Amino acid sequence: MKDILILGIETSCDETAASIVKNGRHILSNVINSQINIHREFGGIVPEIASRKHIENIAGVVDNAFKEAGLEYSDCDAIAVTNQPGLIGALLVGVSFAKGFAWALNRPLLAVNHLHGHIYANVLEHHDISFPAICLVVSGGHTSLLHMKDMNDYRVIGETRDDAAGEAFDKVARFLGLGYPGGPAIQKAAALGTAGKIKLPRVFLDKNDFEFSFSGLKTAAMNMWKKAEKSGDLGVFDLAAEFQQALVEVLVEKSLRAARINRVDSLLMAGGVAANEHLRLLMKEKADQENIKVYYPSLALCTDNAAMIAGVAYQQYITKSYAPLELNAYPGLLSL
Repeated sequence: MKDILILGIETSCDETAASIVKNGRHILSNVINSQINIHREFGGIVPEIASRKHIENIAGVVDNAFKEAGLEYSDCDAIAVTNQPGLIGALLVGVSFAKGFAWALNRPLLAVNHLHGHIYANVLEHHDISFPAICLVVSGGHTSLLHMKDMNDYRVIGETRDDAAGEAFDKVARFLGLGYPGGPAIQKAAALGTAGKIKLPRVFLDKNDFEFSFSGLKTAAMNMWKKAEKSGDLGVFDLAAEFQQALVEVLVEKSLRAARINRVDSLLMAGGVAANEHLRLLMKEKADQENIKVYYPSLALCTDNAAMIAGVAYQQYITKSYAPLELNAYPGLLSL
């Protein structure tokens, strides 16, 4: 059988990325142009700037993906692109480029849900995942728990009622003056502090469901810091450590409860927050106690990349689930 080479394009936020993946599994190239240093001075992503930088970078990033793979444009069998969810201006850059590229090469166009890509990143590196499984999708914009029958058949069993975990990290980090992006900034600060010197709430909501809520934790941390600035009896590192501990404990407890109740012994993590070292360590430690196998991508595949987009699109190519050249982009999540 002929090898299938798919070009993936990802521009949903502030990374311009392109990758070529063979047969949905083997990464031949994975090029990422990050805008973190540009947006850091603003304390967060500026959508207009992100879109303009994607326009400047996308042609070169795609070209470098082919060079890194040692391939010509004509070697690829299809073009896959993220078309939801994300920043609409950023998404449109990738979608427009992919449509033009597919038309010029007379190749099929494949539309990919960004979150499906994050979930699939596990498959790119772990070939022993057993199903059914629970998947924790945890990122800057989403926090959800899925019950998965297999990689293509799953349902949402819980999600956040307010802030996503990554959003809470960003907002608290900005409030504490730790910088952007918030997840790595708080992780770095937490390593210099001690959790437990003060107590922040662990919001578990109803113990019989798998819903999340992080707005209360976020507000409690901010209020605690306001008082500490006046009294001087709490250091920023200790507060960062307690905030991280409180948030991670909720993610771990909810995920393992879902695995326990649904009687599964595989647990996947996906999304940018899955790169958090403390989350990885605590999840594995607690899961090991219950004989649950935990899977998560390497750090490079946790954050936004195009390899996960090209990889997850392979099944669409096989089933000929092509997108029309009239494909549009959607900032919200049409469905998970």
